[in-house]
Amino acid sequence: MQTFYGKSVLSGIAIGKLYVHSKVELQVKRLHVENSQQEIDRYQNASKLAYEQLGQLYQESLIRIGEANAAIFQIHQMMLEDGDFVEAIENMIHTQAVNAEFAVASIADNFHKMFSQMEDDYMRARAADVKDISERILSNLKGKQDDEKKMGEPSIILALDLAPSETVTFDPKQVLGFVTKQGSVNSHTAILARTMNIPAIVGTAIDIDESFHGKMAILDGKTGNLYIEPDDETLLSYQNKLALENQQKQLLLDLKGKENITKDGKKIQVFANIGNTKDLAYVLQNDAGGIGLFRSEFLYLEKDDYPTEEEQFAIYKSVAETMAGKKVIIRTLDIGADKQAPYFGLEQEENPAMGLRAIRICLTRPEIFSTQLRAILRASAYGTIAIMYPMIISTKEWVQIQEIVVNVKQELRNQGIPFEDVEQGVMIETPAAVMISDELASEVNFFSIGTNDLTQYTLAIDRQNPSLDQFYDSHHPAILKMIGMVVENAHKHGIWAGICGELGADLELTEKFLKMGVDELSVSPGKVLPLRDTIRKLDLSK
Repeated sequence: MQTFYGKSVLSGIAIGKLYVHSKVELQVKRLHVENSQQEIDRYQNASKLAYEQLGQLYQESLIRIGEANAAIFQIHQMMLEDGDFVEAIENMIHTQAVNAEFAVASIADNFHKMFSQMEDDYMRARAADVKDISERILSNLKGKQDDEKKMGEPSIILALDLAPSETVTFDPKQVLGFVTKQGSVNSHTAILARTMNIPAIVGTAIDIDESFHGKMAILDGKTGNLYIEPDDETLLSYQNKLALENQQKQLLLDLKGKENITKDGKKIQVFANIGNTKDLAYVLQNDAGGIGLFRSEFLYLEKDDYPTEEEQFAIYKSVAETMAGKKVIIRTLDIGADKQAPYFGLEQEENPAMGLRAIRICLTRPEIFSTQLRAILRASAYGTIAIMYPMIISTKEWVQIQEIVVNVKQELRNQGIPFEDVEQGVMIETPAAVMISDELASEVNFFSIGTNDLTQYTLAIDRQNPSLDQFYDSHHPAILKMIGMVVENAHKHGIWAGICGELGADLELTEKFLKMGVDELSVSPGKVLPLRDTIRKLDLSK
């Protein structure tokens, strides 16, 4: 048994034979031509055909991967028509009297190197796009057809790398998983794999060898492991894991595309909570309706210094694009209490849970807050994003927040940077917020009830102290009354109210929450399907 390690893109288990995808490199020779205009015409015709092919790919991909992800092929169409790219190719043909193939390959190589050396992540990603479109033009010049990849039987695809156009031309029914030696977890191919719900790992420490073709393999998308010719014990273990996974998939199939609606017609949104981008795969895998809580603080906790606007923007944009129009509610940073980042230089506090944390840091350090807001608003142009502010205790804080938001929006307008008019809401996680929820509801777009903190603040019990477990009652009548009050006040002012704390996944309370009128429940990805199943079995009329 051989074991190789890669970066996880989408969890899940695949067991099957390997299909080694070897890309035939198109050989390009420099040829002297007598008629440069004829070569330019050949290039233009090949480029026009490429444009048409990409248009067809876009239409086909709308069904498979959704509009937001299919848009990569529209980007490729725009790159085909890029003035600098086109002019450079045609000028080389004209001035050097070379064949179209050589000019396309040479200019594409120059552009690829240029983009690869850029500091901006987005621009570096364009390097792969240049390579993809140039290979398409070259194929057309040489009369090669862009056919759907045929494998004969369901297989795990092993490749050096895969272009977006290659990924979507595989028959999804035949693809058990993707393994690539190159690529990153934020590449187009990785995003497409997530959207297609296919286990995948990238950046795998493996030398692509044709001898691997047809060999039995196990792909563990969760750990990032690839086992080639596994021993009997490993194979049996993963077969059992796969059986359990398939049971979950069957529940998914039963619920896929169906509304979260009770037998008597009560509808509710079921979203997922995530703590980093790795959780995104589970969100898609479990068919959540959106992301109800994106804990952005991981961007700060995983670094030794403040994350830049560009670093944050890249992450938020990637999540928005991957969710393909589904709502992504980003909670602004909730540093403090049990989540400490040393470079913030926060003083030691006797009671950090009630100290300088969350929105209190943001309002006392507006430069940090503004940077995050800029990144979130910029990302809103690439999907459906909402902003949620934690630890709110007064309408005064909301006014202060909006002053900063207005300034940030004006800065973006002045710079010509696009953004959307996003929903803005607050977390209800303090008794103070509950008691003034009537006032807050007239100002905000939504409420999301953070039951974890709300419970500990209401009961005056540290939820992280195990010696207090016998006194901790998450079903305490006071908590349930507070939730009911918040929902009532929200609806009175025409806004929606959800729950994003652990209680949202408590199936013993699901019926009660629906009877209260809770509009949305956001839970950990693994609890989405059981919750949806429970909702559909309820009859609130009884």
